[in-house]
Amino acid sequence: MELTVPREHGPVSIRLIKQRDARVLQSELMSNRAWLRPWEATSPDGPVSFDMRLGIRRLLQQYRDGGGVPFVMEYDGEVAGQLNVWGIARGSLSSATIGYWVSERFAGRGVTPTAVALATDVAFGELGLHRMEICIRPENSASLRVVEKLGFRYEGLRRRFIHIAGDWRDHFAFALVREDVPEGVLQRWLRGHVPADAAAIPEADRGAQ
Repeated sequence: MELTVPREHGPVSIRLIKQRDARVLQSELMSNRAWLRPWEATSPDGPVSFDMRLGIRRLLQQYRDGGGVPFVMEYDGEVAGQLNVWGIARGSLSSATIGYWVSERFAGRGVTPTAVALATDVAFGELGLHRMEICIRPENSASLRVVEKLGFRYEGLRRRFIHIAGDWRDHFAFALVREDVPEGVLQRWLRGHVPADAAAIPEADRGAQ
């Protein structure tokens, strides 16, 4: 699959990751250790070393194989973080999942919701997918605000779902299907058409932590 990216709105843009992004992404990750560590996936088998260049090669191979789309998020042309559309399933499922991280210095500038909207529009439009999912730790209030802004629908609590920060963590699951956003995710948000309670989490699930 070949995508017509980058995509942009205002100062925020997404583009396919490149091998030459390794150095700046590694620098951003290292300088944001305290900011990102509570939300980073870890291995239940113990610490593993991470080579950004190798990681990018693997992401690009997944892209060539049709299993994912790795994006870099930028703000005014400066690398602000990374967003991956991963786990792409075709056929009767036709779905994928979004994961991302953003540098602390770009927090609060609308980078993440704009990038998620742009990436989901790419997935529904150019990739022809039907469903996009985001899974978020209950403690991650910043990411919960992203799905609230964009109107991702709450779909339930996933117990001990992903190994993060050294243990198996519960996650809230949110999703959109293409029929939810005929005007596109970004345009629905910009036009103020997002349902007010789509991402509302039942008290029973909030209290189940």
